[in-house]
Amino acid sequence: MDDFKLNQMTQEGDLVQLVSPTNKVLLFQLKAGEQLHTHRGVVKTDDLINIPWGSQVFSHQGSPFFLIQPSLSDILRETKRNTQIIYPKDIGFILITMGIGPGSLVLEAGTGSGALTTALAWAVGPQGHVFSYEARADIQNLARKNLQKLGLLERVTLKNRNIAEGFDEKGVDSLFLDLPDPYEYLPQVRAALKSGGAFGSILPTTNQVSRLLSVFHANGFSFIDVCEILLRYYKANADRLRPADRMVAHTGFLIFARSILPAQNQITDKSIQPDQP
Repeated sequence: MDDFKLNQMTQEGDLVQLVSPTNKVLLFQLKAGEQLHTHRGVVKTDDLINIPWGSQVFSHQGSPFFLIQPSLSDILRETKRNTQIIYPKDIGFILITMGIGPGSLVLEAGTGSGALTTALAWAVGPQGHVFSYEARADIQNLARKNLQKLGLLERVTLKNRNIAEGFDEKGVDSLFLDLPDPYEYLPQVRAALKSGGAFGSILPTTNQVSRLLSVFHANGFSFIDVCEILLRYYKANADRLRPADRMVAHTGFLIFARSILPAQNQITDKSIQPDQP
């Protein structure tokens, strides 16, 4: 019971968020001896350590904030970006469908601002690892800063390289391409994935998806799925519950497949004969 109570308290190094009464969010890593200068006054981080999650805290001006443990969705919404990021609704489905979890070894190409990289690093835990390739060094530098801020950089190896040259890693559990032309790199993907490993990609248009589908089998992939995730929120009013005026509809087509071994066409056990007509 004491351990359970301890887990309900904040600790130095935790990723936390302060939420103001107007729902303004401040996301940061909790470090002793620092001060947060907000639009509602200064908050000392020493006052935020070893207190229960969900506590109400106050700035030096007496302005209230709630101290909340951020979800992965909260983290992704606060990710600084210079490119279009993959939406949380898609990321959640990607992680589940590709079986990415604690201890997984994951390859990614198209680091971008690092939203998916962040989710992958979060999911694999300290026992797993993410290898992320990006051809544009300036864009990948932002991802590095985002991961560093969240305390997740040690779980990620960032590589500035065009994947046409292939991947350094072999036998990884899963591989995701966030590129406009994933069909150009399936041989490199197949060489890096373990047999039966999960492949995923996201594409905005049907003609891109069709082109990818047309080359799967020739490159040793099967068990193919294509889908899209549509998300609609409701206005949370008990007396007037109804859909929100806007919804997050099409953001991209998700494509999944599995690497497979070549078919065994020959009968190796001569004692077993084909059925006779």
